[in-house]
Amino acid sequence: MAEPAKSSPLGELRIALPSLPMRLQEVGRFVAANDYDATTRSMRDLAAVAGADPAAFTRLAKAIGYSGWDELRAALTEARRPSQLAPFSGRAKGRCHGPNADVALITDKLEAEAAGLPRIPARPIAEAARALHHAKRIWITGYRSCRSVAELLNYELRLFRPEQVQLVGASGPDDLDMGAFRPGEAVIVIGFMPYTHASVRVAQAAYRAGAALIAIADSPSAPMAEGADHVLLFEAASSPGFFPSLTGAIAIAQSLAAVTFSLGGTAAKKRLANTEARLAAASTYVSEKG
Repeated sequence: MAEPAKSSPLGELRIALPSLPMRLQEVGRFVAANDYDATTRSMRDLAAVAGADPAAFTRLAKAIGYSGWDELRAALTEARRPSQLAPFSGRAKGRCHGPNADVALITDKLEAEAAGLPRIPARPIAEAARALHHAKRIWITGYRSCRSVAELLNYELRLFRPEQVQLVGASGPDDLDMGAFRPGEAVIVIGFMPYTHASVRVAQAAYRAGAALIAIADSPSAPMAEGADHVLLFEAASSPGFFPSLTGAIAIAQSLAAVTFSLGGTAAKKRLANTEARLAAASTYVSEKG
């Protein structure tokens, strides 16, 4: 006999609501309507938004059969976990056979990458670049494979704004930088599915601090794009191959740097010239032979 399907924590919560005391019903409805926040924000933060006592979340969890809020939160997190546990190997297809199979795969991949670039809208990037131009400080983050995109953007922007651009977590724990976010600054978060919890935490910290949040993502529903002032979309999943494509994200990053430099005018050009002079004095690059 097949095992009965396991009930979800939200299902358990909704079934129990009518039998709960009125105040716990209010907290329960808040959790049911904000289950994503319940998995990513602290109990104290949730209580402040819900206008409730933090202890009410513990009482709610115990009322529906959990040992406490931490266990209910863990169950909510697990329920939100994508059913596909192999986001990369799940994309992999068997190798085609034939004398030109490998060349065909490369051709298909290059064509898909090239086709995706013109579909990136230019106007939102220009608007985001204006936000970077006016920002007192620019913070950039990308985790795992997106770290490479973040480092590229950090490098290009620091060529002409070295004191005002910083990678989140570059000089210490991420939480110290998140605590330094301020209004008037800009925070860039880069990610694609599967999204990291770390990118979501940075985005939420930027939102709470009142900094301008710029999300470079593969979907407008990406969790790190929630509440963003600017959402810059690229195609990650359309390219064949076992790993999603970062080509669009790189193109967006380089476009942001180019427009931000252009908006900087004479001052940006002077800072870039100073950087080039310092690199030349340090003999950073191999001299061309004439």
